[in-house]
Amino acid sequence: MLYEHGGYFFQNDRMNDFSANINPLGMPEGVKNALIHSIHDFEKYPDPNCTKLVKKLSDKIGIAPEYIVCGNGAADLLYRMIHTFKPKISVICTPSFSEYQKALAEIDSAVIPYALHEENDFILDDGLLKILDHPVDMLILTTPNNPTGKLISIELLENICKKCLENHIIFLCDECFMEFVNRSENFTAKNFLNENVVILKAFTKIFAMAGLRLGYAVFGSLEKAERVRKTGQFWSVSVPAQIAGIAALEEDRFLKNTVQMTAKEREFLQNELRKTHLKIFSSEANFILLKCGLPLDEMLFHQNILIRNCGNFKGLNENFFRIAVKKHKENSELILACKRILNG
Repeated sequence: MLYEHGGYFFQNDRMNDFSANINPLGMPEGVKNALIHSIHDFEKYPDPNCTKLVKKLSDKIGIAPEYIVCGNGAADLLYRMIHTFKPKISVICTPSFSEYQKALAEIDSAVIPYALHEENDFILDDGLLKILDHPVDMLILTTPNNPTGKLISIELLENICKKCLENHIIFLCDECFMEFVNRSENFTAKNFLNENVVILKAFTKIFAMAGLRLGYAVFGSLEKAERVRKTGQFWSVSVPAQIAGIAALEEDRFLKNTVQMTAKEREFLQNELRKTHLKIFSSEANFILLKCGLPLDEMLFHQNILIRNCGNFKGLNENFFRIAVKKHKENSELILACKRILNG
């Protein structure tokens, strides 16, 4: 069963959905309460500059407000940046998030794919740096990568940021899953921010706000930030999304609990699924890539479990699947279902 993205809108309440990488703890109660108590504000037009939200983000991440641009989800900002900078030649990794290729196709950008190989555990290596010495306008990378869950090493990330500055390449670093990573502050491109680096972030996954649509970008260049800020629709971020974002930034305990739970349950899933003789690729994110010679997604579907078939990721095929890390009960149900299917 091939779909463009995870998270199937037609599912019923009996379905256990491992296809979408949403925080299984759900939306924080503080965010829900903020939305409930602000319904009267929904009739107003939103602040096009997201002034209060940007100020809150600025205080939280230590970046001046003028270098932060909010959008209607990370995907909105991705498309706005592509259409703003119009790179003639772009580099992306395969496999990675399919929207990069789609966004670049809209402006007819020539795409140079850098393949991540199964035999190297899909880890990005420094061979990428050689490509950046050729004519390139934009580089798009994800850390941790989707669907592999692999982080870019700190040393390589620093070298990429330096190389892109030296060669006048815009480096778009997608960190939408970084909040799920243990000691994430060590692995972010913010540590190497320069005028050619842009970091893409989202509230979608970590705060279970997929339906509200809220993302932001951190720029190292004021000029680039201003150019992107002026693109897209005037009211790109709704009133509810701005209110939810401000409330979410108060949820430090929620974030800590999420990281701890994710690490514990990810390890549990990886260890138990390996016992079923599935090939498991170790992950640092809230999802796991696995390989199976059987149509595992279809077999699990008949047991009311949804997983993501990765056959439409460039560089993968229909033998690869991605599963979300969920709560222990749901993870145990997935493991039992896999054991019934694979071990008889």
